[in-house]
Amino acid sequence: MLTFHLDESSGVPAYLQLVQQVTYALRLGLLQVGDQLPSVREVVAALVINPNTVLKAYRELERMGLVASRQGRGTFVARTPGGAPPGELPALRQDLLRWLERAGEAGLDADGVLALFMSTFREAQDRGRATA
Repeated sequence: MLTFHLDESSGVPAYLQLVQQVTYALRLGLLQVGDQLPSVREVVAALVINPNTVLKAYRELERMGLVASRQGRGTFVARTPGGAPPGELPALRQDLLRWLERAGEAGLDADGVLALFMSTFREAQDRGRATA
């Protein structure tokens, strides 16, 4: 089952962090169609947040068509957002890990890595080599 976490220093609203974590888990194959998300009560207890925050996240995921609520039973994954097939992800992950190691050896800290990655990603998008 998915375990949520919040980064209070990120500046991203809590409900959007929950939405992002579900969509990332779906893209990475950690959640599959039919899997049940943690109940609102479980998330509230684990993160000590307002139930309305969790409900807002789940409603947004439902609006996106990724989950469906079943009255009295919970919230379940309805579809995945697409992307690379899960079988491709391990090789891509290994390539990325090697790149991160090289970046660290070159002296980049976390902010430098993010800046380089995002500028390169945007350049690739501009050239039509990456998806939005």
